[in-house]
Order: sequence, then C-alpha cells, then structure tokens
Amino acid sequence: MYGVHMSLKYAVLAALLEGEASGYELAKIFDVSVANFWAATPQQLYRELERLAGDGLIRARVVRQERRPDKRMFTLTGTGRQSLAAFTAQPPRPTAIRDELLVKVQAADAGDADAVRAHIEERMAGARGKLARYERVLEHLLAGRSEEEYLRDAERVGPYLTLLRGRLFEEDTLRWGERALAVLAARHGAAAQS
Repeated sequence: MYGVHMSLKYAVLAALLEGEASGYELAKIFDVSVANFWAATPQQLYRELERLAGDGLIRARVVRQERRPDKRMFTLTGTGRQSLAAFTAQPPRPTAIRDELLVKVQAADAGDADAVRAHIEERMAGARGKLARYERVLEHLLAGRSEEEYLRDAERVGPYLTLLRGRLFEEDTLRWGERALAVLAARHGAAAQS
C-alpha cells in the first residue's frame, strides 16, 4: 500500500495553514496557489468544509456583516493539524498521467492530425496563461524579497515549493508541445509529399 489516499480533505487542511479563511477566500486560494497541484470547484470546497467541520478537523465561526450576508470563517483545530501531520508522514502514492490529450496524440496517425496539432497548441496556450498567473503569485509571495531572502526568512516554504513544481510542470508542457508539433509537422509534410 502506498499510504493515505490523497483527497481534497488534505488539500483544504494544507490551505488553512495560511490562517483563518472563509469559504470564498479558500476558493480564491485554491484558484491561485493550490490549483497547480489540486483542482476543486467552489461547490466541492464548501461540501468538504462542512465535512471537515463535522469531523472536528476545522472550526467554523460566523462573522456578522452589515449589508452583506454573514460569513463563516474556518481555522484548523489541533486534531486537524494532527491529521495533516499524519498524512504528511505517509509515503505518497505514485502519480499516473491520465490525460485525454495524450490519447488523442497517441491516435494522431489514425485521426485528424490538424485537429491534434490544434489541441496541442491549445494546451500550450493554457500553459502560458498558467505561467503568467504563477509569476504574479510568485511576486505576491516574495513581496519584494529575493527568492533567497524568502527561503531564508519565510515562516513556511511549502507554498513556494508547490508553486515551483507548478511552474516547472507548465514549462515542461511547453517544451513537449513544441517538440510534438515539430514531429507532427514533419510527418504531415512527409505524408503530403508521398
């Protein structure tokens, strides 16, 4: 067995290490800093927050607001921190790629090569967009410090390390996309000449 099954539960607990947050704020945290390694819809987040509160892993408090609906703020409990610590001690399961684009690329010779190239270009455009967003997140994270200063002085380095992984993943997507497009163009050109 490869340890505890990764779930939204632990991604939410890890996000709450940043401090107290509302469900809306957590959704923004997920969109900005957690999405590079774990995706969730706001509806999934809200359901998970209810489960975690019910399990005693997080505490919820209501904040009254004038002219706006009341909001619930969530924090980790001691039990939540213990659960997260136990999770981090377990070896992770190996990752496996499950990517519909790669199935289409695998079948490119039997299908529409132009469509496959368009799909690759679309993936590359998405990677460029994510890289631009990750650069903005990095600027916010560093807050005017150099990376060396941040790594030396920051209270937590986990957000930096996961952001680094997300950046490297998207850069690799661009490198692979460029190579795949070149190979498909060369094959398509050779096939057209035959």
